Amino acid sequence: MNALTRDLVKLVETAEQSQKTREELSVSDRKFREKLHLMPPVGWLNDPNGLCQFQGIYHAFFQYSPFNAEGGVKMWGHYTSKDMIKWEYQGTALYPDQPFDCHGVYSGSAFIEDGKMYLYYTGNVKLEDGEYDYIRTGREGNTVLVITEDGKTFGKKKELMRNSDYPDDLTCHVRDPKVWKENGTYYMVQGARTNEDVGQVLVFESEDKVNWKFRNRVESEKPFGYMWECPDYFKIGDKKLLSTSVQGLEGGIWEDRNVYQSGYFEIEGDILGEYKLSEYHLWDYGFDYYAPQSFETEDGRRIHISWMGMPDCEEYSNPTIQTGWQHCFTFPREIFEKDGKICQRPIRELEEKKHLVSDVKGMLAGEGYTVYEMTISDITKNRFKVILSEKLILDYADGKFRMHFTDQDKTSVSSGRSMRYVEVEKVENLKILADTSSVEVFVNDGEYVFSTRYYPEVYKLQAEAVGAEITLSEIM
Repeated sequence: MNALTRDLVKLVETAEQSQKTREELSVSDRKFREKLHLMPPVGWLNDPNGLCQFQGIYHAFFQYSPFNAEGGVKMWGHYTSKDMIKWEYQGTALYPDQPFDCHGVYSGSAFIEDGKMYLYYTGNVKLEDGEYDYIRTGREGNTVLVITEDGKTFGKKKELMRNSDYPDDLTCHVRDPKVWKENGTYYMVQGARTNEDVGQVLVFESEDKVNWKFRNRVESEKPFGYMWECPDYFKIGDKKLLSTSVQGLEGGIWEDRNVYQSGYFEIEGDILGEYKLSEYHLWDYGFDYYAPQSFETEDGRRIHISWMGMPDCEEYSNPTIQTGWQHCFTFPREIFEKDGKICQRPIRELEEKKHLVSDVKGMLAGEGYTVYEMTISDITKNRFKVILSEKLILDYADGKFRMHFTDQDKTSVSSGRSMRYVEVEKVENLKILADTSSVEVFVNDGEYVFSTRYYPEVYKLQAEAVGAEITLSEIM
């Protein structure tokens, strides 16, 4: 451990202890703390990193800026869990303490093999000895490896690739390695931005997990955004999916979406050779969702977790900034295929935490519930309306399922959020997972999902759906 690391360790511990003391002394500072969703102990959280199950334990690393609730230099915070519901904070795993990552331990992934966890990430460096735009000049995106044999202590960092090792038609923006093994060969995807401002995914291969060579690139027939971040490649049944978060989509339907998108392409063919991309499908149509990452559990499920936030969005804010922290993860979701469609649902472990409160027909109302699951099934003629905390509306109108707030003031429940929607012919069922300051809505068995943060002054719920079955369960 070098001197910089020692000082960072002490500073992080001081910041975390100060926040803990603050929340112990003030009920208002704990007001919007989540019960189910991972949050930073203090400061800022963004992308999920290194998601995996290792020796029976789930690990979730995260982009962490403990000194500033509005962002700052990034390191990796670390949580572990036995069930993906109750998480234990394990401290900071990786600090920006080397020449090749001194301006941030950026996003990356975990690969498990032979009793070891291999953590790959992007080391961010921003040069300061000249005039730079930090797109085509002045930035290093270094690919770095760290190995742990126990998931607690982390070995020496090893720089694997630099900008000069990537194709020469790219900008400095190459990042977010995701690694897997197939037919005895290791593969890595990274997101990239070309000199022509076109987003794409790079594919590398290796025989030893250390020495990597460029193999191929995946891109759309026509330019589709200027940067493809946080790439992920996996299979659901016979479907091959390339997930990526796209920056720079403008005009048309994107005017009614978020500033940046997170979705996937279905792959026809082989990303190592000839391939064809499907249309781009969004993972989530809500306000707060970006940079998802997936992993496979030891029992074979594909689990998805995302940052429940949105970068570079000035439209809305989060009042938790005032109390020293900001952002959380989505609740873990299982990805599955139903009738040829890719769907999502909360992990099955949640079932054991539910306590049935009400099971009624047509109408339900309640007050005081902060962490719960509501389901509405057998909806007919798309007729339903749900009102949460008096200001958040879920309904169907003009061929669209909508999530919208009645008040867009930044001091209201919405904190500036307005409306998101998806065009859908029929809505048959809803599942609503609500936590203290977040809501995730699964439409038609998770064919469409909407996520948002919200900040209620009162916790009330109303649901109307003539003839439908409505259940409410508290999550204990």
